Amino acid sequence: MKPINKNTLFYGDNLDILREYVPDESVDLIYLDPPFNSNRSYNVLFKEESGKESESQITAFEDTWHWGDDAQHTYHDLVQQAPENVSRMISALREFIGANQMMAYLVMMTARLIELHRVLKSTGSIYLHCDPTASHYLKVVMDMIFGGSNFQNEIVWQRTNAHNMRTKGFVRSNDTILFFSKSTSFTFNEQYTEYSAEQIKRYKADEKGRLYTGQDLTFSTVNPNRQFEWRGAKPPPNRSWGASLEQLEKWYETGKILLRKDGVPRLDGLKVYLDEMKGKPLTTNWTDIDRVSNTSGERLGYPTQKPLALLERIVQASSNEGGVVLDPFCGCGTAIAASQKLNRKWIGIDVTHLAIALMKYRLKDAFSLNEKKDYAVIGEPESLSGAHQLARDDRYQFQWWAASLIQAKPLGGESGSKEGKKGSDKGIDGVINFIDEKDKTQRALVQVKSGHVSSRDVRDLRGTVEREGAAMGVFITLEDPSKDMITEAVSAGYYRSRLWQKDYPMIQILTIEQLLQERAVNMPPRDHTQTFKQAEKIKKKEGTQGEFDF
Repeated sequence: MKPINKNTLFYGDNLDILREYVPDESVDLIYLDPPFNSNRSYNVLFKEESGKESESQITAFEDTWHWGDDAQHTYHDLVQQAPENVSRMISALREFIGANQMMAYLVMMTARLIELHRVLKSTGSIYLHCDPTASHYLKVVMDMIFGGSNFQNEIVWQRTNAHNMRTKGFVRSNDTILFFSKSTSFTFNEQYTEYSAEQIKRYKADEKGRLYTGQDLTFSTVNPNRQFEWRGAKPPPNRSWGASLEQLEKWYETGKILLRKDGVPRLDGLKVYLDEMKGKPLTTNWTDIDRVSNTSGERLGYPTQKPLALLERIVQASSNEGGVVLDPFCGCGTAIAASQKLNRKWIGIDVTHLAIALMKYRLKDAFSLNEKKDYAVIGEPESLSGAHQLARDDRYQFQWWAASLIQAKPLGGESGSKEGKKGSDKGIDGVINFIDEKDKTQRALVQVKSGHVSSRDVRDLRGTVEREGAAMGVFITLEDPSKDMITEAVSAGYYRSRLWQKDYPMIQILTIEQLLQERAVNMPPRDHTQTFKQAEKIKKKEGTQGEFDF
């Protein structure tokens, strides 16, 4: 198993990466928000791949998982090699649900949850974020893998309000977060929320103006050793003192006991000051954290971005400083950002270069972290031969990766979707937006080619730039450009920046080899670009993350 010795982002299939890099019982907390909701509603998950409608038809969300050779192979591996209870469970689900997208999704998740159980410490916890479409199936899967006795909570997060939303039936405004531990001895730091206005009304001001209230001194249990009479007061027959005689006397001597007019202690007479309280203990209904809205300051433009406050709460509750947090479907990296802020070590995995690029920008903008120096990225091409291999394996991922080298926002697909890649993009693979006049945005259009390039491609890009009213064009090529291509680019002339009073080549050709050597686009300063929404600076908690000891 290859060692991890620093915070790391991995590009690739998390199942392979977990098996290759992450040791047994090495992770303190796992948060995962698997790709399921593509923001489009279809009756697809319970439709047989043959086209036959299932009786269990529901409205669900289209995802990228289909029942094919990969799903069938993983299913057989689970039946033959998984623990007996998991094998029987997945077989029963297959018989009940059928060979459809939902079953492919559950097979994919089961294989990964087995690995996540392996890497979790005995004191560790896992939080699985999902929506009600599949949460009930996923809970059955987690019961079998983590044990029903280790199910701790089903958290309901109210992620949006229902205003102006119209639907047949009740408007769904929540997500489900399933919280399991590895054992009964798990790390948990109780979390608190602010008191409501009604609760604060119960407090009175003392002679110094401090707000206080009375707290019950008895518990609803019958303990003969705690039913003694004390200073004229005694619990009812069905209750007992909630503290020892010594503790009651200590509270009395320090003035923390409220008395009746006759001087006898009140049974609800433990004086509690509001400024000494941590807050209201957090329940499983989380209604105090808003979703990342279109106007939110932390919005980065990633379609399934979760609020930082949500992940901070989970990280604080189920890990301590210096612990290791793993997110195997990390998307735009909110769990990673929360871990960095709160001095946890972290591991993030995603299967798209778009997500990895977005996380790198986020770590730089929010924490001023430098790739290679402050954290590692594994799975991206580091050489020209690696770039050629990626282009052969997946041209879409190659285009996203190549665009990320110049911090261009890829077009024609989100979160791994390959739909609409060509035709809808008008020959544009990426865009860099930048400010060149007050309140006016300019664009540099990006085209990526992995082979068979010619001067015609450069000429087409020039035409696209002119047709779209863009300022510049950047042509990224895996092959070296020909003399004719260079001549065609030079003949396009220059773009004159009014803000910087400087000329920039209108069409620029950059090779992958040059970009790997950190060659940059010749354009107005990057601090003025608006490609991805820049992540807000985050003040890191004082302290250190510590070193990996894998």
